[in-house]
Amino acid sequence: MISYLKTSIQLFSYFSIACLGVSATAAKVDFSKEIAPILETNCVSCHSGESPEGDFNLTTKTLANETSYDSAIVAESPEESSIYSLTVLDRTDDQLMPPLHSGGPLPKASTELLRRWIAEGAEWPEGTTLTAKPKPAGSFVSADDFDLVKKIHAKIVAQAKAEAGDPQDYAKVIPLTEVEFHMVATPGGEFLMGSPADEELRHADEGPQTKVTVDPFWIGKYEVTWDEYEPFMITQIDRRKDGGRIDYDAQTHTIIDAVSQPTPPYTEMSFGMGQHGYPAISMTQHAANKYCQWLSAQTGHFYRLPTEAEWEFACRAGTSTAYSFGDDPEQLKQYGWFYDNANEKYQKVGLKKPNPWGLHDMHGNVMEWTADQYLPDYFDKIQGHANNPYIKPVTLYPRTARGGGWDDDPDRLRSAARRGSDPSWKQQDPQLPKSVWYHTNATQLGFRIVRPVKVPSPEEMYFYWNSARDVY
Repeated sequence: MISYLKTSIQLFSYFSIACLGVSATAAKVDFSKEIAPILETNCVSCHSGESPEGDFNLTTKTLANETSYDSAIVAESPEESSIYSLTVLDRTDDQLMPPLHSGGPLPKASTELLRRWIAEGAEWPEGTTLTAKPKPAGSFVSADDFDLVKKIHAKIVAQAKAEAGDPQDYAKVIPLTEVEFHMVATPGGEFLMGSPADEELRHADEGPQTKVTVDPFWIGKYEVTWDEYEPFMITQIDRRKDGGRIDYDAQTHTIIDAVSQPTPPYTEMSFGMGQHGYPAISMTQHAANKYCQWLSAQTGHFYRLPTEAEWEFACRAGTSTAYSFGDDPEQLKQYGWFYDNANEKYQKVGLKKPNPWGLHDMHGNVMEWTADQYLPDYFDKIQGHANNPYIKPVTLYPRTARGGGWDDDPDRLRSAARRGSDPSWKQQDPQLPKSVWYHTNATQLGFRIVRPVKVPSPEEMYFYWNSARDVY
C-alpha cells in the first residue's frame, strides 16, 4: 500500500511538472514587455531618425519592414533574421550587434527572447512605436551614446539662438586647451562639381560634371594641426579600446569627458616630420569624427567633416579650372606642397598662397577626409539628389579623401581629384584587432572641419560622429 501511494505521488508530481512545462512553453513572448525594452535600449538609438545606420529604421513595424535588407526580420526564421543572427556572433566579430563598445554582446537571455519572438511569428502590435532609451545604470560600456549626443545637441541649439545673424569669418580658442583655430564663412550656392571630360590628367571617377547646390557653412581656414589635435589624441586617461574612460562617472564628469577619445598611439605619430604648426596626420575617419564631437561639446557649435560636395565647393571658391588658381600646374608650387617641393614630408600649414576664399593648403600638404563613402560612380548616384549631396557610408572602406598630399603628383591635387581609403593604411599597426584610431601607414592623411549654418537633428549628428565607429 505504501509502495502504491509513493508511486502515485511520484506520478502526480511528474504530471504536475510536465503540465507546468507545457504551460511555460505555451506562453508566447510579450513584445511590449520583453522585446521592446531590448530593442529600445540597445538598437533604436542607431536605427532611428532621418539617417538610421544601414538605412534600417527600427522605430515602427512598417519602417522595419521597409528596410533594404529583406532578411532583417523573417517571421518564424530566427537564423535568417539579421536582427537576431548578428546578436549571437562571436564577441570579436566585426559585425556583432550591438558592437562591444556599445554594450554588446547581449546577454544570452535577451538573445533567446529575440529568437523565440521571431520563431513565434515576430508579432509587432500595430501602432507600437519604439523610442531610444538609456540603458539601466551600470550596464554602459561607454557613455558616448545617443543620449550624450542629445545633450550636446541641446547645447548647440541654445547657443545658435543666442548667436543668430549673418555668418562671418571667425577665430576661436578651444576651451580646454586655449589653442586658436580659424573658420571661414562660405556663402553656399550652386556650382559645377567634377571635372570636364577634356581636363588634363582627369580620372574616370570625376564625372560627368553635375550642377550641385550646397547650403552655407563655415570651413577651417587651415588643416587641423597637431596643436589642436594632439591634446585630444593623448590624454593620460585610462581608456578602453573604444576610447571610453574607464573611470567615467556621470555625477562627476562632463559631457566633454564622455566623448570617446583615442587610446595612446604605439609610436610617435608625426614620424619626426614636425608638430607645432604642422597638420595632424594618420588618424582614422572615426578619430576625425570624434575630434569634431569633442570640439562641438566644448564650443556649443556643431562641427563635422565636410561632404565631398562641400569640400570641392570650398576648394574651387568660385573657379571652374583644374586648380583654384587656374589650369597651369607650373604655378602649383606657389599654392601647395607636393612631390616636387615638399622634401618628402608635410610642411607647416598656411605657408603657401590661399585660394580665392582665403583657404590654405586645399591643394596638397595632406589629403583630407570627407564624410562620404567613396563610390567610383558618385556622379551617377547623385543625379536627382544634387541638393547637399551626401553618400552615407555603409561600409568602413573605402571612404573619400580629397586634395592630395605631400608625396603626390600634380594630378592628385586638382580640385576634382578623389581618392578612397584602404585597409592597407593600417598595415603597420601591430594590434589585433587593428586600432579604430590610427592609420599608421597614411602619413599623407589629415582633415579640416566644417560647421553648417543649419543645425541638424540629434540623429544626423549621431550619424556623422559615429558613421565610422563600426565595421559593417
